[in-house]
Amino acid sequence: MTHAAESSTARADWEQRIALRDNVAGAFLPELEPPTGLTADPGTGHVRLSWKAVPGAVGYLVHRAESGAEAELEPVNHLGGDVLSVPDTWYVDTTGTPGTTYTYAVAAVPEVTAVGPLSATVTAASRDGRDATVHLRLDADAAGRPLHRPWKPMIGSERLSQLLCRDESGGREIGTELLAALRRIRAEVGVETVRAHSILHDDLAVYTEVDGEPVHDFTTVDRVYDLLLETGLRPVVEIGFMPRDLASDPDRTVFGYCGIISPPKDWDRWADLVRALVTHLLDRYGDEVLSWDFEVWNEANLEVFWSGTREEWMRLYDVTAKAVKDVDPRMPVGGPSSAAAGWVDALLEHARHSGAPVDFVSTHTYGSPPLDLRPTLERYGRPDARILWTEWGVTPTHFNPVNDGVSAATFLLTGMRSAAGRVDALSYWVASDHFEELGRPPRLLHGGFGLISVGGIAKPRYHALRLLAALGDTELPVEASGDGANGLVQTWASRHRDGRLAVLVWVSTLDQSKRDGDPALARRVTLTVTGAEGRAATVTRLDRDHGDLTTLAARLGIGDWPRDDQWDALRAADTLHAEPVAHDGVLELDIPQPGAVLIEL
Repeated sequence: MTHAAESSTARADWEQRIALRDNVAGAFLPELEPPTGLTADPGTGHVRLSWKAVPGAVGYLVHRAESGAEAELEPVNHLGGDVLSVPDTWYVDTTGTPGTTYTYAVAAVPEVTAVGPLSATVTAASRDGRDATVHLRLDADAAGRPLHRPWKPMIGSERLSQLLCRDESGGREIGTELLAALRRIRAEVGVETVRAHSILHDDLAVYTEVDGEPVHDFTTVDRVYDLLLETGLRPVVEIGFMPRDLASDPDRTVFGYCGIISPPKDWDRWADLVRALVTHLLDRYGDEVLSWDFEVWNEANLEVFWSGTREEWMRLYDVTAKAVKDVDPRMPVGGPSSAAAGWVDALLEHARHSGAPVDFVSTHTYGSPPLDLRPTLERYGRPDARILWTEWGVTPTHFNPVNDGVSAATFLLTGMRSAAGRVDALSYWVASDHFEELGRPPRLLHGGFGLISVGGIAKPRYHALRLLAALGDTELPVEASGDGANGLVQTWASRHRDGRLAVLVWVSTLDQSKRDGDPALARRVTLTVTGAEGRAATVTRLDRDHGDLTTLAARLGIGDWPRDDQWDALRAADTLHAEPVAHDGVLELDIPQPGAVLIEL
């Protein structure tokens, strides 16, 4: 079968099975009260909703119906394609028709599969028009607090065996460019670890059986980990998928590269393999391995990733976690590494009875900021367990155009801002468009998950990470008022140790129908900074005309792949440029939707 045919088959299989999800919580869930204090603030092109927090809630689900049809209240769908619940006590709705009055209600969510009773309703209608203004005020000498950086601990990647791949996509060598992308993210953003699938895949030849006896060989694992460590990054060891000779059903696979998703045929041999791997890593790389996270499997709550039952996966967790701890009890191990925030309660309930260690909980979501899992950990008496969102992004859908544009960049800023201080890692999925779960990239702009394109060009989402990396160590409070403040227009202000200020301002909505922008959502922003008179100032922009690979590619008339001269021209989109701006302590900025501005003083 040709590579293209294999990709087509893998994609069809994925699309058929991806929606088959185990949605049973499998644990006691509290009955939450409906949110109170719901208000609706209508603005130009949007309605901002806010409400009071509900103890025990991990998130909230906003419902809407046309006025007079309250019986038809349904969740607002911002087209993220995954979890629609949001973690914060506010929501910006841009999905309605301006001038149409809607009825809104909100429900608290104790776990992603359960929704509590609806709140009392409110009504509102967004306004049509343009030229709305938001006023921001910042004190350069404010005390502030430490600025959390949830993007820094982790990034996602294609399976690391691809670092050894000498094939080409778009005329570019896959392994070389994947390694370059990881090295760049380490150097420019400061990311510390990389999570990738399939370290036990047969392309790394870790497990075979000869004359019926197991043979372990970690030579090729060493090669890929050596390359990764040379970049300054460390691996997150996702333990999976199943080696063919150890699989109970080797024909059950996922992705074009056929990761085997079945339980083991011999649980003792699986445990021996895990112990051998962890022992080998500790022997080879020393005590630094004690800081590596060991994550059990990937998204077993989806049929596409696990052919066994949930009970079999819980056994897999117990056996795997014990094998890791057998090597050294200080090794951190966790899971459930689930899709759409599922099975967190189920794993913790199971571990309560089995005694299995859970040093961290890990899960995934797309299309919304990650839910707040702290109430879940409190409920199970595990407040010290770390919270790792080991996959997160704007969409779970491969080959989706939203991945390539600026709206995904402002989505990234919104999610990181929301998660700061309540998660230990928010890992964007993934680093590079050299990514082939459902087939290699067919063209430069193919809606790939990567932050960096084939050819090494930064996409807007990567620029967003660079803007975040420019923030200082101290977060400063910002007073905001006007049409769109603290919702449609968001801020993250900071001060460096040497006194320099860095202020991020962006215009964003979760509504992916607005991915190409809506003039009604653009805002004029005035930023007043007391204590900044006389300081030099620069402005760095990220929007359709600044740092957007899609805009430049369209202007250049690029087809599937650029010509040599077009590759050279695309380098212009690879870097954002700071421009000096005059001010007297007040800066006026016009920011489109989607768009972001970094002001440095």
